[in-house]
Amino acid sequence: MTSGTATGRASRARRSTATQVAGRVGMACWGLVHLVVAYLAVRVASGDSGKEADQKGALQEVGSSTAGQAVLWVLALGLVAFGVWQFLMAAGGYQWRTDKGARIRNRLGSAARGLMVLVLAYTAIRIATGSGSASGNQPQQELSARLLRLPAGQALVAAAGAVVVVVGVAAAVKGIKRSFRQDLDLPLRGGTWVEWLGSAGYVAKGVVYVIIGGLLGYAALRSDAGQAGGVDKALRTLAAQPYGVVLLVIVAAGLAAFGVYSFAAARAHKS
Repeated sequence: MTSGTATGRASRARRSTATQVAGRVGMACWGLVHLVVAYLAVRVASGDSGKEADQKGALQEVGSSTAGQAVLWVLALGLVAFGVWQFLMAAGGYQWRTDKGARIRNRLGSAARGLMVLVLAYTAIRIATGSGSASGNQPQQELSARLLRLPAGQALVAAAGAVVVVVGVAAAVKGIKRSFRQDLDLPLRGGTWVEWLGSAGYVAKGVVYVIIGGLLGYAALRSDAGQAGGVDKALRTLAAQPYGVVLLVIVAAGLAAFGVYSFAAARAHKS
């Protein structure tokens, strides 16, 4: 099978009505996860040291009641659909991007997002079945520990941190320039509020990623995997800084904005 044939099949699958509906519902589920993470971040700002303020903590929060278990299964299925849609977008999407470099970057971003979302969907299924609620070490710390045991472990962890920082800066720039608007079918005037939400959301996500990258860099410098961490540790690290509580509330508002933006983008995203 030639690459052109594979791309054509991926394009037809991506444009099918079933894929479009499932993928867009899944994007809304992705937005709901961000809303719950924002809620948990506000709880961290208020001094609550309960559930982790990250995607896994958000899923645990959703599934903490009997009714929530049903919602958690819906989320899991929606995230699977969104992850598959992202892989299809990576295979042949973003044809409306006239800049080839931008099109390639967007496809790579969709591939990474698809992998992340499918891992989150797997986590949701484990929580829903009662096999994924144990806390334990954060995956970032476990991976960092494994890398640090390698001959060039410190350099590898430092490089990973630098990559995450670059991703964070790119997300923030995307929010500031509002380049995400090119991927949406929005009216010239009525889409302004969507732009504001997307801008705030991408900047907030960028801040979180930059902190995560900084934690990885510090873990490499100290050769201590315990210094690494994901979204939860990034938010708690931010809260521990001077005026950190205020900054955390601002970031939480940005994450909530991204959640609401995802609902609008689920409908308006080009295909």
